[in-house]
Order: sequence, then C-alpha cells, then structure tokens
Amino acid sequence: MTDGLTEITVVGEDDTGIVAEITSFLFERSINIEDLDQAVREGTFRMTMHVDTSEMVTTEAKLRKDLDELGDEFGVDVRVRFPSVSERQSLAVLVTKESHCLEALLEKWDDGDLGADIDVVIGNHSDLKPLATEYGIPFHDIGDESGVPDEDALLDLLAEYDIDLIALARYIRILSPEVVFRYDNRIINVHPSLLPSFPGASAYMQAIEEGVRIAGVTAHYVTTDLDQGPIVSQRAFNVPDDATEEELQQLGQPLEAEALIEAIKLHLNDEITVHRGRTKLRNPEDTDAQLGAPEAIDRQNPNGPVDNYDEIVDSVADEVASADD
Repeated sequence: MTDGLTEITVVGEDDTGIVAEITSFLFERSINIEDLDQAVREGTFRMTMHVDTSEMVTTEAKLRKDLDELGDEFGVDVRVRFPSVSERQSLAVLVTKESHCLEALLEKWDDGDLGADIDVVIGNHSDLKPLATEYGIPFHDIGDESGVPDEDALLDLLAEYDIDLIALARYIRILSPEVVFRYDNRIINVHPSLLPSFPGASAYMQAIEEGVRIAGVTAHYVTTDLDQGPIVSQRAFNVPDDATEEELQQLGQPLEAEALIEAIKLHLNDEITVHRGRTKLRNPEDTDAQLGAPEAIDRQNPNGPVDNYDEIVDSVADEVASADD
C-alpha cells in the first residue's frame, strides 16, 4: 500500500487542531492523503500518513522546512520520508551485549543474502563494537554507564542513516512510544519464548518454572505493548528434563537468530502485511514463504477422532423426521 508514497510521521503531545491543520496544509499543496492512522499512548500523540507527492506544488526541501515550522507551532516533531531511489533498503541493528543475533545478521549481509544494507549498529553498551568494526559497519554507543539509552540520540542516528527497518538483535531495552510511533511496523524484535507466553525478562527461566515441555522463540513487530506485537516467525524446541536456564539459552539462541533473519527477509521482500494485529502473506499464491510451522508437521498430526456434533444433530433430525412420517 505504501509503494511509491511519502511517509509523514507526527509525534508529540496531543493538541486540538493539529490533524486538521496538517491535512489542510497538504491539501493546499496538492498532496493527496492515501492513508492516515493516529493513536495516543502514555500522553504521546502519533499520526502516520502515507501521501502521494507526485503532483505536489512545492519542492521536497520546502515541504520538509514548512512541516518543521508547522510542527514547531504545535510542539510536535514532524518527519518526512520520501520514496527511496535505492534498490536496497537500509537496516539499523540495535544491540546490548549478546552477540549471536548480530553475528548471524552480519554474516548474512556479508554473503549478500540479507536483501538490505546494514548501515549502522547502535548499542546501549559498547561490548559489540569490535564485532561491527570487523565487518566495517559504523557503531554508535548511546547508553550511559548503566546502559540507559539516549533516545534523542537514537532518533537522530536513525534519521541520519535514513533507516527503513530496525532490527532488535537482543536489544534488552524497552523502546518508548517516541521511537515506536515513528517506525510503526518497521521494528522487528526477537523474544526467547513462544509468545504470547512468557513476555518480558527471563523468558527461558519462566518456561522452566512453568514446566513446559516445548519452548521456543518469536520474531515480531514492536508495538507500545511489551512483547505483544504482530508475530512474524517462530521456532520451537523440546525442553530437556531438569534443564537449566543456560542450557535453554544454548538451544534457543541459534533459533533466535534464525527466526529474526526470516522475519527481516519477509519484511524486506514485502511478503507480509499486518491486518488487525495479525501478519498475513501478501500474495500467498506467488510465494514459497510460509508463516507458521512447516507443512510436514501438519501431516504428522492425527486427523481423528474429531468433534462430529453437527453430523450427530443431522442424523437425529433425520430420524425424527422419519418417525413423524
């Protein structure tokens, strides 16, 4: 739906009249609004518009400048992303200290098998800077001594590198609405559980404490609700008897990387869409991609007995009708 369209994102404190003011502003410049979505979370207002600027009566630079000034009047931040002329999308990877997902992504990128350029790695600690440097990727540490990130610096970096997609490669921080709202359905996280089970911290330990026999990992789009965004890909594995948290990590971490890469490639290839909180294949008849478990698992599942309540009701109805006759 957004192919060839310009994205305008407005984020800030909610204020009466801002929607009407901006939509009128665009109309006056012959900019057609194709899609508009707005939300308010934790006092933060977000409006995302996809607009057709192909016949606008202004320049790109003037549009940015005028929207910046309009945003200043209302105390909101307005950002404009024109359609990219590059054939490859730009990816930012956010990390903390765990290296397995970042390393897998860098290997895929280095092999030319990712479908995007990893333009920057951003961390709230500097531990993984040597790994990024090894692959010639710029690394920026935006965390303080305790690892608390400077989200203003994060947003500036994402804008500077003109990022299309953000991958949270075990980035152990919660993104605020200020970030999430600006990159709606463009942030993918990997979580070490079969969501919606065991959200939040220490997911592997949660699985052990609950005594599950099958655990797993989930790659999903990030929303302002913790670990509740639309699910893209999942992987599962058996939990050994008396397993420790470290043992589950060893089983799960390779699958975390695999699920994250699969989700990123599905997004970059424009093979998925989100509708009412659920991901779907955009054109299932034109792709080999599959959401969910392989079909081989379906073939192993038993197909009977099944609930035949409707058949029983029909049979009884037939008998009653015959008796009446």
